[in-house]
Amino acid sequence: MQCSWKAVILLALASIAIQYTAIRTLTSKPFQLCPLASRQNCGVGGQETEPPFERGAAGGGGCDDYPYFSINATRKTHILVLATTRSGSSFVGQLLNQHQEVFYLFEPLYHVQTTLIPRLSHSRNAADRRVMLGASRDLLRSLYGCDLYFLESYIKPTPTNHTTDKLFRRGASRALCQQPVCDAFGPADVNVEEGDCVKKCAALNMTLATEACREKRHVAIKIVRVPEIGDLRALVEDPRLNIKVIQLVRDPRGILSSRIETFRDTYRLWRIWRATGRRPYNLDLSQLTVVCEDFLSSASTGLSHPYWLKGKYMLVRYEDLARNPLLKTKEIYDYLGLPLDKNVEDWIHANTRGSSEPSAKHKFGTVRDSAANAESWRLKLSYDMVEYTQTVCQKVLHQLGYKAVKSVEELKNMSLSLVQDKTFVPVL
Repeated sequence: MQCSWKAVILLALASIAIQYTAIRTLTSKPFQLCPLASRQNCGVGGQETEPPFERGAAGGGGCDDYPYFSINATRKTHILVLATTRSGSSFVGQLLNQHQEVFYLFEPLYHVQTTLIPRLSHSRNAADRRVMLGASRDLLRSLYGCDLYFLESYIKPTPTNHTTDKLFRRGASRALCQQPVCDAFGPADVNVEEGDCVKKCAALNMTLATEACREKRHVAIKIVRVPEIGDLRALVEDPRLNIKVIQLVRDPRGILSSRIETFRDTYRLWRIWRATGRRPYNLDLSQLTVVCEDFLSSASTGLSHPYWLKGKYMLVRYEDLARNPLLKTKEIYDYLGLPLDKNVEDWIHANTRGSSEPSAKHKFGTVRDSAANAESWRLKLSYDMVEYTQTVCQKVLHQLGYKAVKSVEELKNMSLSLVQDKTFVPVL
């Protein structure tokens, strides 16, 4: 018994010594993660765990080539716009894209979904969800480190020599339509149309895109394929990143109306309901209910101010942004800790007052009378569709400050706003 007792004491002392040594080692040298396509991690003090990945003309790259990932380095602000389709996220993304020091990517998770789960549509399958979220988090982590090579494994066909013309909505990113990525436009070409970028710029060179990303002080990414903020907790808590989340929400009735107009094939039965007044028996109601469930879950998490979102979460209603675009944009930039670029102000003035140009009518366009557009759904949906939406989405409508209507007359009375005055302050 005596020997056994002494052995336990010795083992405990040895364990304490080992833990102390490990802590001293970790705190004395910065941890680094190499933004390499091979997913390799750099160990303590920048020691590589695998041979460097060949980067074509750029040559190999080891840990010493990427001092950015040192914990003690000057930190970029990593901005994540979390939204759902047809909630105004393209508009919010462009508010960030116009800033001269922001490298912006539009929906890179599109490639993850189309590669891993091409038929995914509001899937509640647990296995599908885990696969999609795991891959999405890995990709986002790499992209925030300006490792655009990591994205290549999801682009089909696979890029040749780090060059592709298949990046989804490449033209939505100013940085990918300017030098050094594209020589077709110069510094004086401030407002390059997305279509012009795609036509005039050559295929995208990922090496040049990576270089452009590293030259910017901040990285912003817009996503609509992650259901809720809780799915991103591992990223938000990653000490190597400095993520600030903007969760964009919109009245579910407005989202439904916009999707019916935009995705005509997918929402064909909803259009039949609107036209005939009779709900089809085989209508996919999850196209609406999933939106409300995800909004409720995500907003409930964010607005409960958990410790892991401290200083990292801001909820924005699309309607508030549409009614007061410049004021709300200033609030967003204050939260991000970034100065409001004059380019951003100029873009707001040019894109929130409506337009008769054909580009303004594009389904992903941003040129429109934003204030008038915010509640235009009231003139497009039938009352029975609105009443049903209010029933299944009652909790989230109340939580986010959207008023229910009780008659056709109230629905069509555009002088009466259905958006309550409600303030959502960032989690500090």
